[in-house]
Amino acid sequence: MSLKAGDVIEFERRFTKADVELFTKSSRDEGAHHLTPDEKGRLVVQGLLTATLPTKIGGDYNVLARHMNFEFLRPVFTEDTIRCEVTIEENERQETKNRTSIVASFICTNQKQKHVLKGNFSGVILDS
Repeated sequence: MSLKAGDVIEFERRFTKADVELFTKSSRDEGAHHLTPDEKGRLVVQGLLTATLPTKIGGDYNVLARHMNFEFLRPVFTEDTIRCEVTIEENERQETKNRTSIVASFICTNQKQKHVLKGNFSGVILDS
């Protein structure tokens, strides 16, 4: 399936304590707020773990990222379910380079309908 300008892709993910623990090991982002539960027993999800939501498009559509811009708006906690909406803003086929360039924007919203992350990215999709 190819991407076209105007396409909107939506998906969601629920972050767990195991997700944060695994990301802590691989990233070494060991801030106390990622290791010590709050009064409700939740951990704060690393910003870059939250930022993996829009990067899912890269895996699904074989996009090689060129540029990524993230604005972290509020914290995400374990057991939060985050919905990510990605909008393809531009899609330009480059015949001479055998690739398609894309530009996309995204907004991520928690289960309380609060925006937690927004930004944009650009990249290329190489011909197979």
